[in-house]
Amino acid sequence: MSLLHGIRVLDFGRFIAGPYCAALLGDHGADVIRIERIEGGEDRFVPNVADTGEGGLYLQMNRNKRCLTLDLASDDGRRIVRELVAGADVIVANLPPATLRNLGLDWDTVSALNPRAVLTVATAYGSVGPYSPLPGFDSVGQAMSGAMYMSGLPDAPVRATVNYVDVSTAQACAMGTLAALWMRERTGRGQLVEGSLLRSGLIHTNSILIEQAVRAPDRVPQGNRGYLAAPGDLFRTRTGWLVVQSVGQAMFERWCDMVGRVGLKAEPQLATDALRGQNSSMVSTVMAHWCESRTRDEVLAALAKARIPAGPVYSPQEALDDPHIQASDMLPMRQFAGMAASYPLAPHPVDLSDTPAGFHRSAPVLGEHTDEILRELGYAAEAIRQLHASGVV
Repeated sequence: MSLLHGIRVLDFGRFIAGPYCAALLGDHGADVIRIERIEGGEDRFVPNVADTGEGGLYLQMNRNKRCLTLDLASDDGRRIVRELVAGADVIVANLPPATLRNLGLDWDTVSALNPRAVLTVATAYGSVGPYSPLPGFDSVGQAMSGAMYMSGLPDAPVRATVNYVDVSTAQACAMGTLAALWMRERTGRGQLVEGSLLRSGLIHTNSILIEQAVRAPDRVPQGNRGYLAAPGDLFRTRTGWLVVQSVGQAMFERWCDMVGRVGLKAEPQLATDALRGQNSSMVSTVMAHWCESRTRDEVLAALAKARIPAGPVYSPQEALDDPHIQASDMLPMRQFAGMAASYPLAPHPVDLSDTPAGFHRSAPVLGEHTDEILRELGYAAEAIRQLHASGVV
């Protein structure tokens, strides 16, 4: 039996933080219902990959779900939401506080309707503070935490292409949801679980912020080059780029031996990790020169022999083709009803030996399970027909 068999989750989320939280619960067997606009949510179609318009983001974030289309602005639509909430174990939404109240998905309303429900909410800024009413995406968390600044160059910050703040918020919300469900087993009551993009961003940069608060070094961003040790940078070889990250005296000395610069072991400016970080441009220059006449495979083999962490910088296609990724089934191929080609879907983040997560169903087509879910709520065929005719579902 799956870990969350018998748990029903309502997913009112959009894009990543809410939907991925719900998907992680679905991976463990929860019955997840995505509630979506009749014409389809905007997050369904980016970036377009399927013949029916669905996007790669949608396919990833909405596996293991059923889909109910609903006009949330209509009286009948709101009644159906209340009926769903009354029988749900978890409600997930990444919406601003005012929108939650307008939809009747705020904590006071949900807990009054269903005291056992867990309401999991992800917002941009949290529920307290002057920014709390404002909307936001992943880039807000990157920017306001200092991450975008520190990842950039002295004259320009750089935004990460991948939405790591959104994903980590979703994972944290899923963990909080599981904790709330566990506590419900003891108390019989649900509770409110809150996460925010800004909070997640600050978690990622917390050690940098601690250093700034205590010692105020006012570090200047230096692109790919690390500032806590060296070598820690990206390097170009004859056949492509790779990343190297060395930490600790023993690793640094092995690196000196590898590049044939044993004299650097006695260089006062490179005596500690902190000093190597301060003078990382010196170390990167040596490594860059050593790499430029060699192939990427040659450099990676030498680094592996020296036991220095390194890896190739891949294009998306190279990541798909990597033999280790293929052998370890990190991107199993899946099918979607609206697309002839199969697609790679990253698995649940962790494996459990006795109750493993898995893919039980592909992301749903628009409204695929609307009638099925309404029947489960007790609606007769004629009532369902009328709801369709009136545009409620």
